[in-house]
Amino acid sequence: MTDNTLKPIVTALCSFGMSGQVFHGPSLKILPQYKIHKILERHQRISEKHYPQAIIVQDYEKILHDPIIELVIVNTPDYLHFEMAKKAMEAGKHVVVEKPFVKYSEEARKLIEIAKKNEVLLTVYQNRRLDGGFRTVQKVLENNLLGRIVEYECHYDRYRNFIQEGSWKEDGDERTGVLFNLGSHIVDQALVLLGKPLAVTAHLSVLRTGGRTTDHFDIRLHYKTFDATLRCSYLVREMGPQFIIHGTEGSFTKMATDPQEELLKVHHLPDEPGWGKEPVSDWGTLNTTLNGLHVEGKIETIPGNYADFYKNLYGAIRLGEKLLVKPEEALMTIRILEACLTSNREKRTVEFN
Repeated sequence: MTDNTLKPIVTALCSFGMSGQVFHGPSLKILPQYKIHKILERHQRISEKHYPQAIIVQDYEKILHDPIIELVIVNTPDYLHFEMAKKAMEAGKHVVVEKPFVKYSEEARKLIEIAKKNEVLLTVYQNRRLDGGFRTVQKVLENNLLGRIVEYECHYDRYRNFIQEGSWKEDGDERTGVLFNLGSHIVDQALVLLGKPLAVTAHLSVLRTGGRTTDHFDIRLHYKTFDATLRCSYLVREMGPQFIIHGTEGSFTKMATDPQEELLKVHHLPDEPGWGKEPVSDWGTLNTTLNGLHVEGKIETIPGNYADFYKNLYGAIRLGEKLLVKPEEALMTIRILEACLTSNREKRTVEFN
């Protein structure tokens, strides 16, 4: 083991908005494997209170040309991802890109090529793989508790009936809005669980009064023997199940969304006792037949932990371990989202090659 293996990874955050404050910052803060060295804040100094040891910079070049920085986290608005990630890798830095990876699949391919050429690691922050509900669904399917899957449905709903003026997420082209924002989460989850679909059908809508970007989608991923339904809406005030999965032997349903985001928003940290643990009322329900016996009841949710993303990344950078989120997987997600755009625009099912 070399001395470098034991050193914390010197890291720079490219933004300190919600993703920096709620998702990336807290995980890095609790892990001794990382040292936040610089934070890019062009107009404010919010991070100073939380990370006083970090240097605040207003110019991205001061991150790119800092020789001690090893990892750059590109957690800026979507339209900046490609250029910022490209520059960081060309400067010899490893890169984490906030989801969605990029706006266009061709940009994703180029970034993957640049990473290989410069011998750096590239990954995408698909943190919803580390939700407790998703981890539990993974175990249910891995253990074949439902038999052959005949129907899969996942929801990522919110209630937000207003337009947040001044937000880049409320303006822009067809690649702005919930399809690329929240859709990148549940498409990624479906690909991990079910693999690549044969075809895609999608319906996209703008439901909110005065809305200018997509705030509702209904996606069908078509597999050989079943369809997967992925739905999202900003106008769901009474939440239903997040996961509904039916198989030849039984069903699994899971209410409630993962508790981590709400805890992080009020400054809890993911090293606290019982982190990610859900109350019994939020556990999923299994109704199935196992080895000839009818089994029905609650399944305890496996606790999630977003910090595991950065634990995995440390192992990948320092020890050569396998990445949790490969950039090729993130490219596949962007390709699916692009197929959704084509399907909605042309009102047809798009075969996926």
